[in-house]
Amino acid sequence: MALIVQKFGGSSVASPEHIKRVARRVADTVDQGHSVVVVVSAMGDTTDDLIDLAVKVSPKRSAREMDMLLTTGEQVSIALLAMALQDIGKDSVSLTGWQAGIRTEAVHSKARITDMDPTRIFSELKEGKVVVVAGFQGISDGGDITTLGRGGSDTTAVALAAALKADLCEIYTDVEGVYSTDPRVVKHARKLQEISYDEMLELANLGAAVLHPRAVEYAKQYKVPLMVRSSFKPTPGTLVKEVATMEKGIVVSGIAHDLNVAKVALIGVPNRKDNLQLVFNTLAKESINVDIIVQSVVHNDRSDISFTVTKDDLTRTLEVLTSLQSTLGAKEIVCEEDLAKVSIVGAGMISNPGVAAQMFQVLSENGMYIKMVSTSEIKVSCVIDAADVHDAVRALHTAFGLDAVEAATVAK
Repeated sequence: MALIVQKFGGSSVASPEHIKRVARRVADTVDQGHSVVVVVSAMGDTTDDLIDLAVKVSPKRSAREMDMLLTTGEQVSIALLAMALQDIGKDSVSLTGWQAGIRTEAVHSKARITDMDPTRIFSELKEGKVVVVAGFQGISDGGDITTLGRGGSDTTAVALAAALKADLCEIYTDVEGVYSTDPRVVKHARKLQEISYDEMLELANLGAAVLHPRAVEYAKQYKVPLMVRSSFKPTPGTLVKEVATMEKGIVVSGIAHDLNVAKVALIGVPNRKDNLQLVFNTLAKESINVDIIVQSVVHNDRSDISFTVTKDDLTRTLEVLTSLQSTLGAKEIVCEEDLAKVSIVGAGMISNPGVAAQMFQVLSENGMYIKMVSTSEIKVSCVIDAADVHDAVRALHTAFGLDAVEAATVAK
């Protein structure tokens, strides 16, 4: 008998019928002799609806009260799922994040988990119950309810699996697994049988929305095996684990793209050794995440500093740079918004030179201008015009041999 944590997202519990289907899916796992902890998100668009409601009530919404409001969405889901399980003869109990022992830092809207106390969950499991836990939420040491930010339910599930030393964490979603790229962009994208933590983390950070990066980080840190599978079809999913099996001839395992990209540049900055420190420390204090950074020496005494941020952070970024312009002595600040990032990822790239060159060649042959480049051991990212990104994904998918109907096995 195994201990399995199962997570169901908002689309999986979007209606009473969906909730009943999830209950039957959980019951099937219990009938196989396993102990089950279930993590659920709010129903469908509930979180968005609650945000809209708050906007109508108050133009100035405190982060604390927003957390109080938004966490009610998951409380509805867990109670309804527990009722549905009880209705089909499975003893169950619903627990909020704080009842489940999830402690977080005292930060609202994007708290990180600091500690897990699974005592209550173990007690309920010992009594033979299915434990249904609210995702996306916890409690600070000061007793305030907090939320974990985007992808918080995935993070809840993986953190619980780590604390419980679960045998498997299953992430149920509206897709059948992890694909070589977005199947909405490439019709013949391949579902991967397995993928390594490192590859999945890169893909998640680069725009693949199937798993949140923080959840993958937890899984890698605590060696939690993850299975991504469909809520709606009983098909095998994709296993995310420490080491996967290398498919012969596959160097690149996946291609990701991200349209939430803006480029900012400080032009003509006098060369001083503390410039980069000043710019990026100031941005960090404003909680602005910076991605690709390029510094180029234009003349002997001046440089251009370019970097990318999300479009959501562009306005604040420009405000920060404007406040620093006179101190830095920059001649001007420029930005560009109609951009996208396309990335290739694969553990096989470590031992195969020339992969980046091949990527550059493919983009060049398709008439696409590369504006910025970032690399790591297992990925290469290029910033290009947003209008070209889907064509770039398709061209790269074909060039690196990923077009196929059958599933692929990739790895480290």
